[in-house]
Amino acid sequence: MNVVSVKVPATTANLGPGFDCLGIALQMYNMVKVRRGAGTPDGLVQAATRAFFQRAGGRAFDISWEISGEVPRSRGLGSSVTVRLGILHGLNELAGSPLDRDAIFSLCAELEGHPDNAAPAVYGGFTIARAGAPVQQHRVGRNLEFALLIPSFAVSTSEARRVLPAKIPLREAALSLGNAAAIAGAFASRRYAELSGCFVDRLHQPYRAKLVPCLDAVLDAGRKAGALGGWLSGSGSTIACLTEGSAERVAKAMHRASGLVGARCVVVRADNHGVRVLRRT
Repeated sequence: MNVVSVKVPATTANLGPGFDCLGIALQMYNMVKVRRGAGTPDGLVQAATRAFFQRAGGRAFDISWEISGEVPRSRGLGSSVTVRLGILHGLNELAGSPLDRDAIFSLCAELEGHPDNAAPAVYGGFTIARAGAPVQQHRVGRNLEFALLIPSFAVSTSEARRVLPAKIPLREAALSLGNAAAIAGAFASRRYAELSGCFVDRLHQPYRAKLVPCLDAVLDAGRKAGALGGWLSGSGSTIACLTEGSAERVAKAMHRASGLVGARCVVVRADNHGVRVLRRT
């Protein structure tokens, strides 16, 4: 075996108050092709390759890689995870599968620095990821749709973390914790109507709004158009709204409210499968 093709879904993380722990895989994909033989140096790929061989053991070998697909970079849709997971799964196949899925998830989460994107990309569906604990995964019904407003500008994760405060008032933290628990309960029970009003966050979104100035207006427009609620996807710049049957109307309302030139709207459903190895040659 010399070439492996890996299909990795985009993800939307945090879901408002579920900071660094909640995420959902989306039916938007990147394809990563990994082959034996030296390729163009890339820091992210080289770090993933070193980490893989340190964890898996065995004799290291050079790889080259190609990526294509729909997931835009630095838009809060897990683009870095698609690369890291694609490389890790490709390497794993080429090396004879020394790591299982859980071990690859753990390694990817370490490379990312947080598990909220890695978990849904690996396992699919809605996930709850906590340090040192197994990932909890729940399938997402096809009646749910995600309206994504994707701006033309990027927001880097490092920049989005720099604007966060060192301390959060207890009252605001408690509000966010309650909403995150309600989101988990609604997805676990599949009582999606109970998600309405649950995406309000006080941990990170108020501080990151300066990086995506249209955030509040877009979320308000989405709710008024029929969305159950919405959030800043990951660290942005994408804004996501969750709907049951009104996705196109919600997407149009979000786009109008944004006032952004060059922004585009996409409607997708959840991916319940996670990363897949498609071809080995």
